[in-house]
Amino acid sequence: MSSICPHLLVFLSLLLCISSSVTNGQKRGFIGITDSTSDSAVVDSATSSMLTSSLTTVFLPLIYIFVFAVGLPSNAMAVWVFVFRSKKIHPSAIYMANLALADLLFVIWVPLKIAYHLKGNNWTFGEGMCKVFVGFFYGNMYSSILFIACLSVQRYWVVAHPLTQQRTDKRLAIALSVGIWVFIWISTTPLYLYQQTVKVSVLNITTCHDVNLITNIDNPFLDVEKPYYYFMVMAGLAFILPCVVIIAAYVLMMRKLGQSTMEVSSASKNRRRAMILIITVLVTFLVCFIPSNVMLVVHYVLLGKGLANNGYGFYIIALCLASLNSCLDPFVYYFVSEEFRAHVKNTLLCRSSRTVERMRVSFSSMKYSKKSNTYTSSTGNTDSSTI
Repeated sequence: MSSICPHLLVFLSLLLCISSSVTNGQKRGFIGITDSTSDSAVVDSATSSMLTSSLTTVFLPLIYIFVFAVGLPSNAMAVWVFVFRSKKIHPSAIYMANLALADLLFVIWVPLKIAYHLKGNNWTFGEGMCKVFVGFFYGNMYSSILFIACLSVQRYWVVAHPLTQQRTDKRLAIALSVGIWVFIWISTTPLYLYQQTVKVSVLNITTCHDVNLITNIDNPFLDVEKPYYYFMVMAGLAFILPCVVIIAAYVLMMRKLGQSTMEVSSASKNRRRAMILIITVLVTFLVCFIPSNVMLVVHYVLLGKGLANNGYGFYIIALCLASLNSCLDPFVYYFVSEEFRAHVKNTLLCRSSRTVERMRVSFSSMKYSKKSNTYTSSTGNTDSSTI
């Protein structure tokens, strides 16, 4: 894990270099200047070209279609498993159930985003629905980071204190989950307090969270003040702080596994599962959370200073990739919980809970022979069934 931090720093530096190619010309990139003769905005040629490019009208909707096609069934099944299949409610299951619910609540709104881009970045669902989508988008991103942080700490606790795992009080997990939902509900409220849609007269479209409306070109910070402070605060509270917690949890986890006195086979299995979890979370952050949060900060810093953002294309791609966490999170559940894997298998095979229980009782009453790969009942009958 110690080698991960330098790579993250190099990655962040690269993002900053790409996105902060600032020019001293008059173009200020993806802002709309209020048209005094109408209620629309006037944009420059660079903004107009981006809004009509294949990047925003073809590539982005393809990504969102993939997110919807994969994220909806996988997270719906995860919620079903955690709510209706799991009998043992432990802290990890509570965090994973809330993470799946957060993803599902976002994914159900994705068709609006798909339609928006396919229509040429024309939002036809009204200002209110645009604010709702933006609220669920950022609510999902920040809640996912926080629940992954809680899950990471919980996994460390299980590794460091295996004998107290069963006695872990799930009330703490419930309280933390409720606290995260309350925090997300309060923290996304500012997104509803300023205008998200902007009508672009030259293209005859209405954008949603793509163009920032500027009324005073000489002092643009006044118009982006609310989103500027919002994303600066959220970057600290809901991104940097959880990242520190996650890194600390995984470093301590790997150190504890290295000092483990368990049997070699058991220690190797735990170490392998821990590494799979770490790699899955790392990929999620590298693809989804780090680029989007870094580019959000860079974007609004440049807007506030009235400077051109030549990396705006990368910025909107980063925000789009952030939605992929809804597809990657199910892998976290799959690798963390052996019980979840079993429930998913039984659900796909259409096995009821009663059938699964009968199979468990049946197999538990039989002796398994590794030599012949068979089960033998207490009466001596042999069953050649294998698993």
